[in-house]
This record gives sequence, structure tokens and C-alpha cells, in this order.
Amino acid sequence: MIKKIVRRLLPFLGWPRVDGKSLLHDLGAGIAVSLLAIPQSLAYAQLAGVPTYYGLYAAFIPSIVAVLFGSSGLLSTGPVAMTSLLTAASVGHIATPGSAEFISYVTLLALLSGLFQIGLGLARAGVLLNLLSHPVLMGFINAAALIIALSQLPALSGIVVPQTDHFLVDIWHVLTRLDGLHGMSVAFGLLAMVLLYLFRRFAPRLPGVLIMVMALTALSYATDFAEHGGSVVGEIPAGMPSMSVPAVSWRATIALLPAAFVIALISFMEAMSSCKVIAIKTRTRWDENQELIGQGLAKVVAAFCHSMPVSGSFSRSALNLASHARTGFSALIAAGFVLLTLLYFTPLLYHLPKPALAAMIILAVANLIDFSALRHAWQAGRDDGIAAALAFFATLAFAPNIQNGILTGITFSLGAFIYRRMSPRIVSLGIHGDGVLRDAMHHGLPPLHQKIAALRFDAALFFANVSFFEDAILKVERENPQLEYILVVASGINHIDASAVEMLRGLVRRLGECGITLVFSGAKRQFLDVVQRTGLAAEIGDRNIFGADDMALKELFRRLAESPKTVPAS
Repeated sequence: MIKKIVRRLLPFLGWPRVDGKSLLHDLGAGIAVSLLAIPQSLAYAQLAGVPTYYGLYAAFIPSIVAVLFGSSGLLSTGPVAMTSLLTAASVGHIATPGSAEFISYVTLLALLSGLFQIGLGLARAGVLLNLLSHPVLMGFINAAALIIALSQLPALSGIVVPQTDHFLVDIWHVLTRLDGLHGMSVAFGLLAMVLLYLFRRFAPRLPGVLIMVMALTALSYATDFAEHGGSVVGEIPAGMPSMSVPAVSWRATIALLPAAFVIALISFMEAMSSCKVIAIKTRTRWDENQELIGQGLAKVVAAFCHSMPVSGSFSRSALNLASHARTGFSALIAAGFVLLTLLYFTPLLYHLPKPALAAMIILAVANLIDFSALRHAWQAGRDDGIAAALAFFATLAFAPNIQNGILTGITFSLGAFIYRRMSPRIVSLGIHGDGVLRDAMHHGLPPLHQKIAALRFDAALFFANVSFFEDAILKVERENPQLEYILVVASGINHIDASAVEMLRGLVRRLGECGITLVFSGAKRQFLDVVQRTGLAAEIGDRNIFGADDMALKELFRRLAESPKTVPAS
């Protein structure tokens, strides 16, 4: 018991035993991941609207905390595109981007979103993340990827425009001022894209991102890019990030709570997708609640070391896996190389051109755009298609407040779910040629019998839909004046609550007064247990509850045959 508690508090104690071979694999993977993480961290800090070195801070201590206290040792944590965009969008509407207040609120957002995740993990409430459906997520991701790419146009073109509350308006201002293009910025950005594409296409094993950054930084220095009006990373403070308590403002906290929840949700969905891939390929298990705690702690630590919200990175985790990492030591080694960069190599990054970082972001998010997922949602069902489209267009319309887009999609999908549960499918049945009860309308079957009607209810029977069920039964009773039996095929009812029991009790009595018997067949154990405990089975009558549909039909036809008032079947 004590061992289990210790493992729960310190999950890194469950890592596989380290030997010389595994440590060598972890060393190689850690170096490979750090070579990608360092330039990516600078780029995603730029996307988040904070100083670029905040990205390095986020790739250092938070990544260590995440791997030590999460459930997946191979998950690489740090700055990522989607979380960075959400950060900039969430804080941008309450503070001026780039201001000291803006940066302070970014760290506060990291704290709040981390606390949300820790709370969900401790409450074992990871299952609540299923409230975010796949169509809504894909609609949001596609729109957010477009927004991320378009948001880099100013850095890529060298055109500076004032920011407004409407992202699409800002982009339009950029497009209408193409006469102000900064030629060198465009050249650096296009060259970066070409180099990244060529490395990805022809030399995927090489650290193409790092090579591109080194080459363009040297070129920027050689051509005096900064002196010619180009934007560069500039001076990065050397040394480790200082630790301090983030400034907490009550007004800002209230304003950022919805955004913090959305970031907690979206960032964990990113981490979860990586964890699932890792678990499948390494044939290991992962705990979503423990991972929530690990990711939450990483965000909280990021707030205390002057950084930004972090998340699990799909690209860096995939690289970690492809580099044959064996344990979480690979993440510790990667963090160690980030520390070496902070201590000794920050002067080398001074002339890194920001258009190169913009190009890196654009190519990274291009992989997120998948419009076929929206088409598949429409093919699966109208509700899924509408939810995906609504999340997509609402995200674009609300930008830069893109969290409103995903909240719109979640609200619609939950509303559609509730509505469908309130009015589920009820099928009128007839006897098919094979002797089985089937959908009469779909198969063009004649009425079962003038004195027998059969219905199938395909849902749980609970307070929200009892009136719908009752109305369907009473409609059958009104439309068939000679009816003596209504057979309810209950095989689709997997749950029944107190409201449904009372509805059925009243229905049995009212129909009985009209000379109609309510009969059930194929009921599941969940249904039968409730009707037995509540005494409803006695009111229905044991002789009117059958284990199978054919047994019920055979008995009902026998009763009609023995009745002197029997009317021949149609």
C-alpha cells in the first residue's frame, strides 16, 4: 500500500531500470530533441507575444517537472504552437501585447491553467475531457492553424500594423499595405521556408531546424539585417530563470478564468494525443489523471520561473520516440542542453532573424490543417458536421479571442447531445420475412396485427425523455382503436431511472383502464433489476415480461387466438 502511494506521488520511480545501453539511447534522443526544442521555443514565445527567451525558460524547468510527475516518460513538454496562440489571444484582450502587464498576465495564465489541470487530475476527473468531441476539436484546430499562420504575416513581411480587437481586420490591414514590404524580411522568411522544406523532404534525419537557424543567424550578422530595419531576437539574458511568486490580480484572474480552462483543456488534448501514440508504440500504459497532474505542475512551475503555459509537444515527442528513447532521462538530458544554451550560448542568438522564426511556425502548423476531418464529420452525422463547422467559423470570427470559438462548439455539441437524448429514436416494428421484428417503415412491412402494436425504444429511459416515450405509446393507442396489446421491445434500454419508473407505472394503469396491456420483451438486466426493486414488475405482471421477442409474439398471438373477440391478422 505504501509503495503504491509513493509511486503515485513520485511516478518517475516507476521508470524502467537504466543501464548503459538505455542511457546511451536516452542521451542521443535528448540531444536530438534539444536541437529541435531550442529554436522552436524561441519561435513559440514570439507567437505567445512574450520575449523569446521565455520560450527557453519554458523548455527548461517545466519540462523536467512534467516528465518527473507525469505518467509518460517519453512525452516532451514545453512551448507548443496551439497553447502559445491561445495564450496570446487570451491575454491580448485585457493588456497591450508586449507590455509588462501583458507578460505578467501570461505567467498568471500559466498558473491558473495549471491549477485547473491539477484539480482535474486529483479529482480523477480526466474523463471530463471527453466533453470536447473530435469534430469540435478538429474544427477548432483547423481554424487555429490558419490563424497561427496568418498571424505571422507581419513578422514575415516586415509590415507593422496596430492591433485591434478583430484579428481578420488586422490581417486585412497587412494585405492592403503590401507597398510597405521589407524586402530583406521577406527574403529571410522565404529562404527559411525553402531550407526547412528541403531538409524535411530530402534529409529528415538531420536537425534541419537548427541548421536553418544557425545559417540564417550567420547570414543576418553578415548582411547587417538588424541595421537595415530587420527584426532580430536581440539580447537574451544569460543564466537560469529567476524564481518568484507570480503577481496575482483579482480582476485579471476573473477575466482569465475561462481562457485558463480552455488552455487546460486544449493543451491536455495535445499531450494526450502524444501519450496515446507513445503507449501504443511502446506497449506501456499511461494514466490520464496522473498526466493531468504532471502537466498542471509544469504550468505552475512555469508561472514561478517567469515563463508561459506549456504542453506536450507532438513533434518533439515523436522525435523522442523515433530516436529510441527508453526512459524519462531523455527529457532530463534535453533540458540540460537547454540550460547550457541559457548559460553559454545566448549571445549567439542575438542576430537570429524573426522572419525565420515566423517561417518555422507557419510550416509547423501547416501539418495541423486537415479539412478532410471536417468532411468526415459531416459524413458521420449532421450534428457532428454542424459542430465542426460552427467551431471552425466561430474560432475565425472571434479571433483573437479564439477560446470563444471552442466554447461555442462545445456548447452546441452538448446541446445537440441533450436534445437527441430527449427525443431518441422510436421504431414501429413489423414481422419481416425471416420471422424477426424489424423496422416496419424501413422494410415496408404491414401492421403487425390490428390488436397488437410493437415498438422499439433505442435509448436509456430517464427523466429527460420519459414524456417523449409516453407520447409515442399514447399516439399508438389513439391511432389503433382495436388495440389490446402494445409490445415494447426493450433491448435498447440500458438504463431506467425513478422518473421513468413512475411514468411506466402510470402508463400501465391508464392503458389497463382502456383494456390495453403493456408488454415488454428482450429487457436487459439493468432494466429488470430496477422494475423488480421498485415493484413495477408486479404491476406490469410477470406474464407480460418476456426474455425474447419471439416468445412475446408467440404468447400474444396465443392469447388472441383463445379470445372470443379475436380479429384476424391483416
